[in-house]
Amino acid sequence: MKEKLPFSSYLAIGFMLFALFFGAGNLIFPASLGQNAGENLWPAVFGFLITGTGLPFLGVLAMGFSGSRNLQELASRVHPVYAVFFTALLYLTIGPFFATPRTATVAYDIGFVPYVSEDMQQIGLIIFSFLFFAITLWLSLNPSKIVDRVGKMLAPGIVILLGVLIIVALFNPMGSFQSPQEAYTSGAFMKGFTEGYNTMDAIAALAFGIIVIHAIKGMGVTTKKGILNATLKTGLVAVVLLSVIYVGIAYLGAISVERFGIFETGGPVLSSASDYYFGGLGAVILAIILLLACLTTSIGLVTACAEYFHTLLPNISYKTYAVIFTLISFTIANFGLANIINYSIPVLMFLYPLAIVLVLLAFLSPLFNHSKWVYRAVIAVTFLISIVDGIKTFYDIFEITYPTWLASIVSFYDRYLPAYTEGLGWLLPALIVLVITAVLVRMANQRPAES
Repeated sequence: MKEKLPFSSYLAIGFMLFALFFGAGNLIFPASLGQNAGENLWPAVFGFLITGTGLPFLGVLAMGFSGSRNLQELASRVHPVYAVFFTALLYLTIGPFFATPRTATVAYDIGFVPYVSEDMQQIGLIIFSFLFFAITLWLSLNPSKIVDRVGKMLAPGIVILLGVLIIVALFNPMGSFQSPQEAYTSGAFMKGFTEGYNTMDAIAALAFGIIVIHAIKGMGVTTKKGILNATLKTGLVAVVLLSVIYVGIAYLGAISVERFGIFETGGPVLSSASDYYFGGLGAVILAIILLLACLTTSIGLVTACAEYFHTLLPNISYKTYAVIFTLISFTIANFGLANIINYSIPVLMFLYPLAIVLVLLAFLSPLFNHSKWVYRAVIAVTFLISIVDGIKTFYDIFEITYPTWLASIVSFYDRYLPAYTEGLGWLLPALIVLVITAVLVRMANQRPAES
């Protein structure tokens, strides 16, 4: 049995993981952060990196550390029913309901819409998304080839193209940092921290981690220690690549304000910068970057979702699931990017805390002997807060007046939970319950030995 792999294998799987994480949203959010943070760029970027790369890295590592065969097995430490509910909802969120359709709409909106007349944009989206998801399906039908096709071919293309743009900007800045916008004038670190959630990578990591582990096992590493070591090294490759590119794109956003002003989203930052430095060639480069970034993420999402639901309901084949999820993604994509984002945010506000807490519990589990009571108590208190956050966010986005019961709960949480307005109201209660229940479990386990 192998304990180690050659460096080239770590590099190939690391590039694959990077490509799975790196979609068009990962281009937009750091660019927007850079524009708005201005002179406070560096603390904001540091916060963004913690949640944008740190949490995804921990998520992948948690799957290797836990020894679980899949996310459902890890979540079953809470309860088997909860495991199916949580895992299925997570896969549907990062898959056909939100993230996968978003890959096509973002690539189309930023890379192609500027060159399509307004009356043809909806037809253009239909044609583009059909071709996009046809390619996605073709590359997803044989997941055993995912390392070769994604890691060795598409991911390096993304790195090279982005690298050229960022290096040119470093040597020839468009302008200087400007004053930070209101949200970044104070607490830039915390604002960057919460902005990192928008990448959706922390919850995707729990799904992508299984793809990485399968790839590692396919190369002959089967011991728990060997898998964990390989997961750590390949994860570091992906994290370093993501971090360097995030910093570069955020810097690009910060230096663009003096020339172009503040954009509503990060997309025009990249298109404007590409046009500024490369003219018409810049637009082509940007379109290629977006297409590669979105396509690699789409392939990974369809693959992960189809594999999970095939294990859940094995009577339906993997290929059938891949076809079904691709068709759903194609359909939802044609409702437009704004609708996809608006409906996804409340779900993310609900899911993100549950995913983060599960990762934390996976690492600390040996300290309380994997007690289900600790898992259940911590997840329960997190659930009670995050479900309200999700519902509250839905009402806020669509500007609907809170019903009386929701207004009362939100008022109570806002009054007594630290950092609730920043979306972190669940954190302290979860940690307190974790410490109390873990201590009680350890005390209960020690009593028979002491008597």
